[in-house]
Amino acid sequence: MQYLWTFLVGGTLCAIAQVLIDKCKLTPARILVIYVSAGTFLAAFGLYEPLVQFAGAGATIPLTGFGYTLAKGVSKAIAEKGALGILTGGLSGAAAGITAAIVFGYLAALLFRPKVKK
Repeated sequence: MQYLWTFLVGGTLCAIAQVLIDKCKLTPARILVIYVSAGTFLAAFGLYEPLVQFAGAGATIPLTGFGYTLAKGVSKAIAEKGALGILTGGLSGAAAGITAAIVFGYLAALLFRPKVKK
């Protein structure tokens, strides 16, 4: 049953983004910023954690989950380091995901030949 909820929540978040792309004049980059910011704000007010507990990867993998990870990292770093944690916590919390994106992006660039759009 957990797989079903993960699929439904993650799919709903992605479907909302697709509707925003199709029906609004928002660019994908703006939607990215909206999703990351929404995840951060929802995490800051304690509203995203119940969704993560309910849907697991369906809530943490979409872009809102990245905002949640940043907020969670900042919160933990503030508790450990004080005000300095505001500057360091987000990157510390999301370091594994950022590193994976860089490494796999580099590998994809090595393995595949990019084509120029005309």
